[in-house]
Amino acid sequence: MVSRTVRPPGRRPARPARPARPARAAALVALMSALLAWLAGYGPLGAARGADQGGACRVSWTVNQWSGGFTAQVSVTNLGPQVGSWTLGWTFDAGQRVTSAWNARVDQTGTAVTATSLDYNGSLATGGSASFGLQGTWSGANPAPGDFTFDGAPCGDGSDPGPGPSPDPTPSTTPTPSGTPTPSPTPTPSGGPSPECGGATVCSGFEDQTGSVPSGAWTTVAPDCQGSGKVTVDTSVAHTGSRSVRVDGAAGYCNHAFVATTKDVSAVGPVVYGRLWVRHTTSLPAAHVTMITMADARDGGRDLRMGGQNGALQWNRQSDDATLPAQSPAGVALSAPLPTGRWVCLRFAVDTTRQSMDTWMDDTQIAGLHVDGTPTQDVDAQWLSRTTAPRPTTLRLGWESYGTGDDTLWYDDVALGSSPLSC
Repeated sequence: MVSRTVRPPGRRPARPARPARPARAAALVALMSALLAWLAGYGPLGAARGADQGGACRVSWTVNQWSGGFTAQVSVTNLGPQVGSWTLGWTFDAGQRVTSAWNARVDQTGTAVTATSLDYNGSLATGGSASFGLQGTWSGANPAPGDFTFDGAPCGDGSDPGPGPSPDPTPSTTPTPSGTPTPSPTPTPSGGPSPECGGATVCSGFEDQTGSVPSGAWTTVAPDCQGSGKVTVDTSVAHTGSRSVRVDGAAGYCNHAFVATTKDVSAVGPVVYGRLWVRHTTSLPAAHVTMITMADARDGGRDLRMGGQNGALQWNRQSDDATLPAQSPAGVALSAPLPTGRWVCLRFAVDTTRQSMDTWMDDTQIAGLHVDGTPTQDVDAQWLSRTTAPRPTTLRLGWESYGTGDDTLWYDDVALGSSPLSC
């Protein structure tokens, strides 16, 4: 009789466990590692993240500084996901105070400052940038902020403080350590190229001048009366090349002096674009002064003028003495002083079809020198009392004082045409 083992119904003997497969496990680990690496490099819906992981934004901070005051041109680049509005924050640790701003709403509480986007510049894609400006006061020191936040997130190492503040305007003739040009006659190497003019009607670096008195495409003029003002071709100071025009303007109306283009600019338009490099030695005074005049055919040939008042740049109309901006404290705060002791690029656009004007200094738009046809308190309400758009027919560069205000200026790389011009 053969014996056999009887197992309980429904159960089968367990199979020995299979040994692990090292190759399969290694492949699974590699696959998971690759997946994690892929996810780390991409955001939602597979949108590639920016390469710069230093922070939420990158900031450029460019300062124009004078004794007790400054303006800052700020550019912020979004390094994160797209936003529909934004707030840039920082602190002013040295006691600076914001007095006005443009292209953003800027608020300050103690040392904390926030700049909030406006309706037209709030949407920023990844890598997109927006710019705004502010004016403020300082005493003792005016360091650039270094703790920017973007919508509350630190900007980290992505920020660039930009150029430091320019030196206080003084008539010192000693070159600064940074190499910023000063009123001392420092020649520029001859043969340097002038900035492009894009086919402008007037395009001159004065390199064609052979004597000390302007000639050819330029002539010396002293509208209304002649005094001690003087215009010369200077070979010791230049923005590019080896020549510029020097204007020695003395205080008092009859001591004005100008250099005028002999070219016909009456057909330039419909928008008249101008660009010039200017360097002057004395801060703009509180009294009214003029540097640029253009006869306006639609205002009886009386001048459309750019100059200064209350220490800041302004436009002025000879016929009714209207100013842009209005000469109230709030209006003046929306303009900017003209730096001394260095070359400054001024650009303007004057529309001959409607009341619309813009002005830039070193590629920064000056909020107070903007006209858009809609009256703005403390800016252009007075200017728009005249509804007819100007029609410039001349271009003169020089110095005109209506009381006090001597100055010595140099002009170079001048252009006037129907297309936008760059510095």
